[in-house]
Amino acid sequence: MNVLITGISSGLGEGLALFYLQNGHTVYGISRKHNPKLETFSQFHFLAQDLSKFEETAKEVSQFLQPVNQLDLVVLNAGILNEIKDLRDTDLNEIKQVMDVNVWANKQLIETLFAQIDTIKQVVAISSGASVSGARGWNAYSLSKATLNMLINLYANELPKTHFCALAPGLIDTGMQDYIYSLPDEDKFPVVKRLKQAKGTDLMPTGEKAAYKIAAAIEKVREMESGLFQDVRKI
Repeated sequence: MNVLITGISSGLGEGLALFYLQNGHTVYGISRKHNPKLETFSQFHFLAQDLSKFEETAKEVSQFLQPVNQLDLVVLNAGILNEIKDLRDTDLNEIKQVMDVNVWANKQLIETLFAQIDTIKQVVAISSGASVSGARGWNAYSLSKATLNMLINLYANELPKTHFCALAPGLIDTGMQDYIYSLPDEDKFPVVKRLKQAKGTDLMPTGEKAAYKIAAAIEKVREMESGLFQDVRKI
């Protein structure tokens, strides 16, 4: 199986890449930073690329995947979290930066892949419960993930031969959680307190441990309607 994963330098992206590599699959990884752990596998191929540089991404990804004519799975995992604060305290430039990485970089990548690859069987975009919860403080991140959900829905209608899903992976201990853990407790942001309590417990596994559950969910959603938002905690 040929698998493409973005954001493989750490966290869930790293965990999923390890899972598929350890199961004998070929993994094409794209992120800004190298991952020495993954590079020990002969069937791992890596492209260092900032996906928010849209035109450069199209060119570099096309060259990177030139020998590939089929992708069995694409996992759009790369994303950023901005400062936790109210939306009214978040300026448009900050929102634009988050939208560029979490939404439009994925649009550019999808367009590039489908223009070049003959067969793409499944595309899974890593979404978030924040895309539907409206939890206070998640501002641009919530907006970006909600838009990502609809982006995936639209592509599912346009490209019916490929199965699409926007998948919320549940709580995972990543660099984003390190930032959240550093925040002071504030009553107006109750989700922050809940996440801080979960960190270091079984409720918030590492990316490597969570990868097994996410990979199983990725298989299950293939049997569900294409284009929908799914939450791994409800599958």
